[in-house]
Amino acid sequence: MDDSIERIPEPKPITYQRSVSFDEALSMTKFGKINYILIIISGTILTSVLLETLGISYVIPVAECDLLLTTKEKGVLSAVAFAGIIASSHLWGFLADTLGRKKVIVPTLILTFTATVISSFTTSFWIITILRFFAGFFISGSSATIYAYLGEFHNKRDGSRAIMGASFVFGMGCLLLPGIAFSVINQEWEYAIPFMNIIYRPWRLFLVVCGLPSLVCAFVLLKFPESPRFVLNQGDVDKTIETIQWMHTLNTNGREAKLRISSIRDEVEAQQTKFRRSESSDTKGITALMKLMWNQTAPLFMTPYLNNTVIVCILQFGIYLTSNGMYMFFPDILNRVAEIQESGLNRTTICNAVYTTQVNIRMLETNLSQTIPECNQKLDIMAYEHSFILELLYALGFAVIGLIINAVGKLPILVYVFVSCGLSAILIIFIDIPLLSVWLYLILLTCGFCISVVNAVTVDLFPTTLRAMAICISLMFGRLGSVVGANMVGLLLDTQCELTFWISGVSLILCGMLSFFIPNIYKRSTSEPRASVSSR
Repeated sequence: MDDSIERIPEPKPITYQRSVSFDEALSMTKFGKINYILIIISGTILTSVLLETLGISYVIPVAECDLLLTTKEKGVLSAVAFAGIIASSHLWGFLADTLGRKKVIVPTLILTFTATVISSFTTSFWIITILRFFAGFFISGSSATIYAYLGEFHNKRDGSRAIMGASFVFGMGCLLLPGIAFSVINQEWEYAIPFMNIIYRPWRLFLVVCGLPSLVCAFVLLKFPESPRFVLNQGDVDKTIETIQWMHTLNTNGREAKLRISSIRDEVEAQQTKFRRSESSDTKGITALMKLMWNQTAPLFMTPYLNNTVIVCILQFGIYLTSNGMYMFFPDILNRVAEIQESGLNRTTICNAVYTTQVNIRMLETNLSQTIPECNQKLDIMAYEHSFILELLYALGFAVIGLIINAVGKLPILVYVFVSCGLSAILIIFIDIPLLSVWLYLILLTCGFCISVVNAVTVDLFPTTLRAMAICISLMFGRLGSVVGANMVGLLLDTQCELTFWISGVSLILCGMLSFFIPNIYKRSTSEPRASVSSR
């Protein structure tokens, strides 16, 4: 009788019988815990880049006697990290697009921390210069690749907001930099290490503190999978579905049934990836590596991507020319303005203050051999105050841009920031009210807002197979702008001060005009859905 009882068949799991697109699959994961953690980690990695490149500016004044630095050597030490970034940008872009985003980000973060820690124990200018070069060399791998990694965990609707969210975290991290420097460097202690023949002072500890975010982010990312879009383009659909299911489970805290996706449609760019891999499969060794690098880079400078590449590279160059180039001399110029005000002259332009104080600087340089240099182990509080105000502006600006970028689009943001900053640079030349000039200078330096917006544009303009390389190359041109800008200001400031501000102002306004020529910028700025608070 038991045999006659019909067994009730078990219910089959619900599956999506149709083939879903990758963007649809990401939309099914919801926006939750994983997305927020990735945004925070990405912003922290971007902060690490700032700490490794600009944090040294807090160290140089107080490490002068420990490292026996001359003025020329200070300039070299200030720029050497950017040289490392420029030298490695192409390599990391290639490796990220061929080996994977995570396989580049995690090792380079660990290597950056290692180089930074070792540099804190050096007593030789040349050794610390080499180590700072390698710190920039390695941090370049994660600084550009993280944009592609973050964007590829989000659908088209949320990608730009996620990048701007990471930029907001970056802004908050920058806001903490002056406070960290003040709390660490301005301590009064020292510890002798006889077997290394060094005296460990607060500035050395500050270098280690600047490297800690890199190490922490590396360990956190070990728990995360490779970019699902990259994995899909490599042809591993099953692993892509597994990653998407993992995201959905954690984002919903397991309250919803497991996603059942039968397949994800193979995209055109995935087919392009397979084609490029097959092209070089018949060669081995160095020849294959060089051919792969050529295949990965050449499309960016050919149709249909040449126009996109040229535009984003020019924009990044123009932004960094001012945001970093003019920033390197920001404290020095403010000190000169303060010196003029202390002398009783309250109506003067910034450039007149530079010219007036230059006479005193030359007198000090002439009599340098007759004086005993004083080793300052602390920085003046004014340096921290001005840096704090600038970073506060960045934090607030990134927050506002992140909230409005979907509503107003990228083009209005780019044009507004470029033009307002450019006009501020030109007004500085004529304004003879020092306090107003200083605020205009601060506004000028906020052109760095556009860096993340242009990166978001780059993510939209290039396919997954070329995205990391495109961002790396565009940022390489940006860092080149930093080097050109810093040297330009150093060459012209004392004799042609007005020209430095004219160059910065006009170049930013031209960048604003160039923004109108970004392909499909009008379509993206009007068709993207409005960002909602609940979706975040």
